[in-house]
Amino acid sequence: MASTSPYPTYPPYPPHPGEGVDPAGGALRHAHWWQRSWVRYGALVTLLALSGLVILALVREQTGTQGFLVGLGLAVLPVPLLVTAFRWLDRVEPGPWRNLVFAFAWGACAAALIAIVANSFATRWIATSTADPSSADTLGATVIAPIVEESAKAAAVLLVFLFRRRDFTGIVDGVVIAGVTATGFAFTENILYLGTAFGTDQMSGDRGIASVTAATFFVRVIMSPFAHPLFTVLTGIGFGIAALSGERRRVRRVLLPPAGLLLAMGMHAFWNGSATFGPFGFFAVYGAFMVPAFGLLTWLVIWTRQRELRTVREELPAYVVAGWFTAGEPFALGSMRARRLAREYAGHHIGKQAARAVAQYEAFATSLAFLRHRGRRGRADADFVVRERELLHELWARREVARPALEYAARATAPVWPAAAAVPGPMPWPGQHQWPGQAPGQAAPWQGQAAPWQGQATGTWPSAGHGPAAPYQPAYNPYRS
Repeated sequence: MASTSPYPTYPPYPPHPGEGVDPAGGALRHAHWWQRSWVRYGALVTLLALSGLVILALVREQTGTQGFLVGLGLAVLPVPLLVTAFRWLDRVEPGPWRNLVFAFAWGACAAALIAIVANSFATRWIATSTADPSSADTLGATVIAPIVEESAKAAAVLLVFLFRRRDFTGIVDGVVIAGVTATGFAFTENILYLGTAFGTDQMSGDRGIASVTAATFFVRVIMSPFAHPLFTVLTGIGFGIAALSGERRRVRRVLLPPAGLLLAMGMHAFWNGSATFGPFGFFAVYGAFMVPAFGLLTWLVIWTRQRELRTVREELPAYVVAGWFTAGEPFALGSMRARRLAREYAGHHIGKQAARAVAQYEAFATSLAFLRHRGRRGRADADFVVRERELLHELWARREVARPALEYAARATAPVWPAAAAVPGPMPWPGQHQWPGQAPGQAAPWQGQAAPWQGQATGTWPSAGHGPAAPYQPAYNPYRS
């Protein structure tokens, strides 16, 4: 029976890089057991769970049960604020939640366990092997701790960069993964410091704002909750710039992540060493160095986010010409306010599922714009055509719900909009009889128009005979240097 679906159909996608292929060209039916995804996920979850249990036991042993509970209650306070801030930065092309969960869990469990064991061992070794044991704590804090802790946190960024490469496309992705990892690490570290301070107060009988607990809380949670994220973000920026570099620029891709890691270690060491600069050294470093650095990096990340929106507005019009988008969509997709209006509009007229579909449409469209931007600049990976086809397929499957919402958002944020922004196809929302800005009784601007793929000659899309023409044919070649 012939299919009546209006969606374009595609041949089976070729295997992704990394999938086994036999010499005859067919996909391998059986992979080794350690290559199966559930084995890898299970091993990772087991590793993080065991690390969490061990670090929990170590922290509780040092702080006591009551100190642990107090430290936990105080340390959790800045976590929602920091995670929300990093998630806000990632709104242009939001990565999957599983990456953020992994990053936070790695920082709080694996990285914290590595740090507490390695720092303790190194400090004891320095104390027993040097002529001045009193310098062990200073050397441990200013030399050992920055190297160990930043390396442990950078491992999470490296793992996402290697194994979730499609979710790691630029500077903002590196900043978000690194920042969330450092937030998890700081969370566990704060439990230890605050719990230990509470135990000290219990022994000395100090209470109130003059207590060690209050001072520790003020310094670590109120004044500098961004300290660890600020250090590790430098590593994330190095990986982010490497992700923007083409495969041909191997030197840049190899050198930039270690350079970012070295900067993170240096800033961390300078911050830890501020306590040795005199009675006001900490406040001097905080005001003259940490706050300006935090402001500069915040400006850089927000500027990068605005540049990503500009990339969306500049790259998607090529797909408008080919029939994959309407004229109003690039504008709406390049504005965070218009995106929000589109999701709210779909949710109000259809429901939460429609709002979720619009959000997915926005994310896929952003990924498509970034993909084309890399290809146009000669930085396309080998799977450019495969990835582009997958993104267009996902967009086309959601267009019936997303297009009217985005067109409404475009008209609401830019009242004067060309008539070319009409959406082809029937209006999919029941009970919606009037288009925004449409005169009473006037037909909707898309009614009576043929869908953009109807009547399209075959052979215009790589390996497919359906759908609008590819935006780069015949003039655009993603592999052209």
